[in-house]
Amino acid sequence: MRYEYYSNLALVSSAVVYMLAMFAHAAEWAAARRLSVTEPAERELVNVAAADNVRPELVVRPELVEGHHQSSSASEPQDQAAVSRRVEQFGRMGVALTIIGFLLSVAGVVTRALAAHRAPWGNMFEFTVMAMVFIVGVYLIMVWRAGVRWLGLPVTLLAAVGNGLAVTVFYVAVAPLVPALHSVWFLIHIVAAAISGAAFNVGGVMSILYLVKKRAEERDNVHGYLERLPSSRKIDLIAYRFLAFAFPLWTFTVVAGAIWAEYAWGRYWGWDPKETWALVTWVIYAGYLHARSTAGWRGTRAAVIAIVGLASFWFNFVGINLFVSGLHSYAGI
Repeated sequence: MRYEYYSNLALVSSAVVYMLAMFAHAAEWAAARRLSVTEPAERELVNVAAADNVRPELVVRPELVEGHHQSSSASEPQDQAAVSRRVEQFGRMGVALTIIGFLLSVAGVVTRALAAHRAPWGNMFEFTVMAMVFIVGVYLIMVWRAGVRWLGLPVTLLAAVGNGLAVTVFYVAVAPLVPALHSVWFLIHIVAAAISGAAFNVGGVMSILYLVKKRAEERDNVHGYLERLPSSRKIDLIAYRFLAFAFPLWTFTVVAGAIWAEYAWGRYWGWDPKETWALVTWVIYAGYLHARSTAGWRGTRAAVIAIVGLASFWFNFVGINLFVSGLHSYAGI
């Protein structure tokens, strides 16, 4: 019971720390709104000047227009530098808190395993905290290797909500596995589901950010923190790579689940609600990849399909467990 207490303490603490990280990234986004942006009319003048080889001093500048004072224009760079430093500070604080939350989550999962004397993903509570570990772990690796700190706000929001629900709504005490779970496929199937789920979530979050950035670009209104995000085209490409990685792994998850079902219940497929909705999710993401590769459905239409797929994934994970009875109900919450 001592390990279970430490596990619960670590997981509750991780949910709190993830929330603090989310607040730090929200402050980062809010502070970035004060960064100056080039107005559309001014940007057009500059582009025309560049195209026509007009000398820079002939381009209309806001500080030369009547009503602008030299003193304010001189102080503006200093103000912008201060705002930029504040944005960086909040961003670094958010990443530091995310690392702390991640380590607390890992400690919670490990101590849960020690308390249960088994792999710690035998029910909805344990799978949720494990999935959050994978999601945040992928994000931190991307921050380290690719500098994608701009994902910090949605990822920490997801982690805070996920771990928060896990320790409040989904929590169950440590208990031995039911006989149906005693198989090597228990490890293979659940780990594959957690990794593919993490990639689906990251790809889905990027698809949402793509729609936000694309809308701002179309309105010529990219300002604040949106200026720090990559172009909508690049976000769309990164989201596609994550989903292309996740899909074959999810396919393996479904196949491994069928093999495990034959071991546990004597049949490979029985149209159990969990099995059925896993297939629905597979079909949605198969449609996403097929539409991109054959019909050229990139951009907005592909992002919408990816978001629908993410909603299907979460309904399969949460909705089926909470509201529908089936053979998978042994896992409970």
